[in-house]
Amino acid sequence: MSKYFCSLFGHQYKVSKKVTYHVKEYTCKHCKKELTTNGNGRLIELTPKYREINSILERIHANRLRKIQEKSMIS
Repeated sequence: MSKYFCSLFGHQYKVSKKVTYHVKEYTCKHCKKELTTNGNGRLIELTPKYREINSILERIHANRLRKIQEKSMIS
């Protein structure tokens, strides 16, 4: 039933995960289709390859934020 809703009215995506400031993962609230943003900022389907890329980006982003916070605490 939910796939019919999406085919008639379109998907209703919501942010399911914020990877970095500009990369996010989205999920349709009806059919549970998952998307992410690519390097050009367009929405693409979240494949295992992109899921792995996003997890690495998230780890790098968290490390950079942690280093910036430590640096500001020392100064």
